[in-house]
Amino acid sequence: MKKAIKNIFTLGFPWQTQDPFLFCVYHLDHYPKGREDMSPAASLEGRNLGNDFTIKDGWRMYHGQTIPGFPAHPHRGFETITIVNKGFCDHSDSLGAAGRFGEGDVQWMTAGNGVQHSEMFPLLETDKENTLELFQIWLNLPQKSKFVDPHFKMLWHEDIPIITSEGTRIKIVAGSYGETDAPPPAPDSWAADKSNEVAIWNIQIEPHSTCTLPKASKGINRTLYFYEGDTIYLEDTSITPNQGIELNAEEEIVIQAGQKSAYLLLLQGKPINEPVAKYGPFVMNTQKEIQDAMEQYRLTQYGGWPWPHADNVHDKERGRFAKYPDGTLVEK
Repeated sequence: MKKAIKNIFTLGFPWQTQDPFLFCVYHLDHYPKGREDMSPAASLEGRNLGNDFTIKDGWRMYHGQTIPGFPAHPHRGFETITIVNKGFCDHSDSLGAAGRFGEGDVQWMTAGNGVQHSEMFPLLETDKENTLELFQIWLNLPQKSKFVDPHFKMLWHEDIPIITSEGTRIKIVAGSYGETDAPPPAPDSWAADKSNEVAIWNIQIEPHSTCTLPKASKGINRTLYFYEGDTIYLEDTSITPNQGIELNAEEEIVIQAGQKSAYLLLLQGKPINEPVAKYGPFVMNTQKEIQDAMEQYRLTQYGGWPWPHADNVHDKERGRFAKYPDGTLVEK
C-alpha cells in the first residue's frame, strides 16, 4: 500500500493548488457593524484604499473604496466558484446578471470567452458585526472550452447536499461522496464530465471524531486544506492549521480531529494537462492568446458595464436572489 500523504505545505494567500485548479483564496473578515449605505461603521483612515489587503482590526477593504470587495474586473478562460459560508456577496456582471448570495450559497461562473463582474461584500447588519467567510476557487477550462459563452449559475444552500454522520459534516459542492451527488455544475465545466472526478467538499469534523476520504482513480489530483482547528491526524502524522496536504487519491485515508473541531476544504480532479498561460484575470494556453484577450477587452470591455457603479451593490433590504441574463429572477 502506498502512503496517502505526498506533500505538506504552508498555506499562503492565495492557497497553492494543483491542476485542474488554478487558484484558491480563503477570506475571513470580521467586519464591524454596517451603515445604512452598507459601508463599515468604522474609520477607513490608515488603509490603502483601492488595494487594502492587510488585515487591520480584523478586516480588509480589498479593492473597495466605500464597501469592501472587488469592483468590476474582467475574466476569461476559466471558471470562478465562490462559496460564501458567512456573510453576503453582491454579484453584478456585464451580461446583465446579478445576485445576492451568502450563508452557505455557492456561485458558479464560467468566464469562457470573456465577462466582467463585480463581487462586493455589503455589510447588511447595522446592530452587530458582519463576519464574512468565503472561498473563491478558480477551475481551469480545457482548450476546447476556453471560448464558450459565459454562464452564471447559483447553487443555493438549500439544494447543496450535506452528509452528516458520527461527528462529521461534509458539504458536497461538486462531485460525489458515496451515493450522494452535488448539484450539476455549469454546463461547460471540466466538472460536468463525471469521469474527471472533480470534487469540492467543505468538511467539518467534531473533536476526536473521524472522516474517511474514499479512494479516487489513478492520476487524480487531491489536495486537502486545513484552515481552522487545532490538530488533525492523518496516518501517523499530526498536522496543524494553515497547512495544505497533497494526497495520493488512490488511497483511502482517515482524518481524525484533535481537541477542537477541524474545518477543511478538499479540491480534487483529473488534471487537464495542457499549457497554462496566465496574466491577472486571463487564463489561456499561449501568450498570444493572452495578448488577444487583453486587446479584445480593451476594444469591447467584454460587453461593457450596464450598472451605475463599478462597485455596484443591491438594495439593502433585498434578500438573496439571482437575476439571470435572460431576465429570469429567482428570489430566496
